[in-house]
Amino acid sequence: MDLQKTDPEFTERFKYFAFGEVINEESQQLEPSVRYLVILAALIGCGGLEAYKKILPSALDNGITPIAAKEIVYQATDYLGYGRMLPFLKAINEILIERGVKLPLDSQSTTTLDNRLEKGIEAQAKIFGDHIKEAWKTDHINRWLASNCFGDYYTRNGLTLAERELITFCFLMAQGGCESQLIAHTKGNINMGNDKDFLIKVVSQCLPYIGYPRSLNAITCIGRAAEG
Repeated sequence: MDLQKTDPEFTERFKYFAFGEVINEESQQLEPSVRYLVILAALIGCGGLEAYKKILPSALDNGITPIAAKEIVYQATDYLGYGRMLPFLKAINEILIERGVKLPLDSQSTTTLDNRLEKGIEAQAKIFGDHIKEAWKTDHINRWLASNCFGDYYTRNGLTLAERELITFCFLMAQGGCESQLIAHTKGNINMGNDKDFLIKVVSQCLPYIGYPRSLNAITCIGRAAEG
């Protein structure tokens, strides 16, 4: 469907805002590859499948590699669940095949089933500090968090640890209702060098895709995390 034909007035204003005003706002700009990285994660986070299909080709043309794009989708499994991730995995596979990309892509795994817990704890500690190293012992959920979320996904190649923590921020921001986790991962981002001003830029660039309420909630969480 061509929205320019069916909804010309809406299309005019949305394009002006999202692709003119927001992108060019002074002091809120991001490098194209970073902007597309966070927008892709935010679209997955809010369940914006149709918008994701429209944006992904531009992302692939502006610095996002097929591996990086796939890694965003894979990591979404832990923050959105398989049920909400799967449509995006199917969509990216279809688009990559259409562009002549051979699947499967090269392996990015760096852990085994034997060392995933150990490596996951190491990744957690790099982001949140050494105090987190014993958290996996408290219950099975925290053990799964260390071995599965961090050991299976954060340890993979294709994205840096700072980029992985950044897309987690976007998943949480975009789906809403995760404010306590968003504050924790804002602190993790700050620890990884993604400071307060940078995260506000991220929210600003994602706002057209996730709306004002969740963007304003994210700004509040950034402020609380920076204070603490």
